[in-house]
Amino acid sequence: MAAEFGRRLRRGATTTAVAAAAVAALSASQAPGVTHTTLGGGEGSPGQGAADTDPGNDSPVTGNSPYYTDLPPLVTPDKPGTSVDLPAEEQGSTTPTEAGIPATVLAAYKNAEKTISASDPGCHVPWQLLAAIGKVESGQARGGQVDAQGTTRTPILGPVLNGVGFANISDTDNGAYDGDTTYDRAVGPMQFIPSTWATWGQDANADGRKDPNNIHDAALAAGRYLCAGDRDLRDQVDLDEAILGYNQSRVYLRTVLSWFEYYKKGTHSVPDGTGPLPGAGAPDSPGSGFSGGSTPKPKPPKKPPVDTDLPKPGDKDKPGNRPPAKPPTPPKPKPPTKPPVSPVSRIENVGAATVTAMAGREFTTKVAVRVENAQGRGVAEQAVRFQIVGATDTRFPGGRTSAVLTTAADGRVVAPVLTAGEKTGSFIVRATVVGHPAPGVEVAAKVTPRAADLLEWVGDTPLTAPVDSEFTEPVEIRATHRGTVASGVAVTVSLFTAGPDVVPAVTGPYFKDVDGKPLRTLALVTDAKGALVLPKIYTDGEIGTFDLRITATTGGGTVSVPLTVTEEITTIPVLPTLPGISPSPSPSAR
Repeated sequence: MAAEFGRRLRRGATTTAVAAAAVAALSASQAPGVTHTTLGGGEGSPGQGAADTDPGNDSPVTGNSPYYTDLPPLVTPDKPGTSVDLPAEEQGSTTPTEAGIPATVLAAYKNAEKTISASDPGCHVPWQLLAAIGKVESGQARGGQVDAQGTTRTPILGPVLNGVGFANISDTDNGAYDGDTTYDRAVGPMQFIPSTWATWGQDANADGRKDPNNIHDAALAAGRYLCAGDRDLRDQVDLDEAILGYNQSRVYLRTVLSWFEYYKKGTHSVPDGTGPLPGAGAPDSPGSGFSGGSTPKPKPPKKPPVDTDLPKPGDKDKPGNRPPAKPPTPPKPKPPTKPPVSPVSRIENVGAATVTAMAGREFTTKVAVRVENAQGRGVAEQAVRFQIVGATDTRFPGGRTSAVLTTAADGRVVAPVLTAGEKTGSFIVRATVVGHPAPGVEVAAKVTPRAADLLEWVGDTPLTAPVDSEFTEPVEIRATHRGTVASGVAVTVSLFTAGPDVVPAVTGPYFKDVDGKPLRTLALVTDAKGALVLPKIYTDGEIGTFDLRITATTGGGTVSVPLTVTEEITTIPVLPTLPGISPSPSPSAR
């Protein structure tokens, strides 16, 4: 990914052993899940970070350009924080401390973390990760060789991406960023290829330009790229995936993670231009040009051939009598063309202003937006992030709180279907254009309690029981809402007297609590099929007709079931009649 060939591991097996020992020592202090292996290469093999997988058609941020493979020193930073009072050299070493990061570069990383934390809090991008990538990509922008605005003093360009060792990417910016109208090259402190910058470029310093050569713009763009796809960088899988998206190399991944862990142990600010340079003094180090590969050593000039045919006075055709040739005038460098202007101007709501759903159900109305340019035309293929904001358990498919989709040809994009959770109340669905400062769109959303607009008694047999007994037939209720099953609906069950004066019953049929005491009011909930079977109903000594009423807490559904309590029936035994004996006549028959 880097714009420059990385430092080569020299001195054969000795250097390889040192690198292996460094990695082993670092691995012992890593967080769980972060592993390292020794870098590839033996004697004579380069230690530069060329990709160890085929770039394919889907090239990463920098087309798998080389990168610095220097590993952090075994001596960790001796103090946490960013104090400028830390020593300028590692203890016991004469080399500049690797824990020092140039002030402007360090500020850019921290500002990028702060900005992304506000707009994409679920990503959790740490500034130390941006510092680790900046270290292997450009040596912290050549040790802080940036101006007051954070722009590199000289261009930082990767090798030509012509398919020879790296990705094959034909020119996409007409040379606007990399000065090459045939092939693309990685550009700037964070080494973006122009085609990727066109999508992810940022204007972090609000100067009206998205400049890949500016550390503020580049750091914010790198952070947003790492957060793509709803990643949470606290998750090791998401973290590895994000780094590999920057450069498809496992060696690159391990190198970045090594610096990431190193910077988390502590860093400090150093003045711009005084930061350590990877591989300083090496032919392919930043000090030798840092513009896309090793700068070849100049060849010693050849001795001019001896002319045995010496010129004579007046002989104009002899070389010695010719006037000296004028040196060729070097061509004037072309001024860099202006970077392409983003076509995005604003994002508009083209759906409902408010969406509502009942708890546990899908939102039938979707959130829809349109990305437009300054002329009001739709902009296609723009990434839009939909984010659920607020105290709610409503989610997109897969339990996600955010989703990124791309606009269609007319600039429109519709958010995935929302499914309401059990927590009722209001929240917001926010839509923003990824990588663009245009103000987002906020759509109000609300989750209402589960409801039933219809309750039905399942059964038509009259319910009758004698006093001091129980009803043998169970009471079953079915709940629906707008014709569909109403599951999880809260209902109230109460007993009332029947007749002209309907009041809550204090005698008559009752339920029992856990202690066996009478209850005449219950709070129950329908099951997954919208059904509800009431507990057993008992009778006391009160006779008459009573009203068993079931009412949904929300939705308006209600149903009444009549209960009748009768007197206890006393049976008179019938005496058997003996053969040949007639019953005695009644007194009236005499």
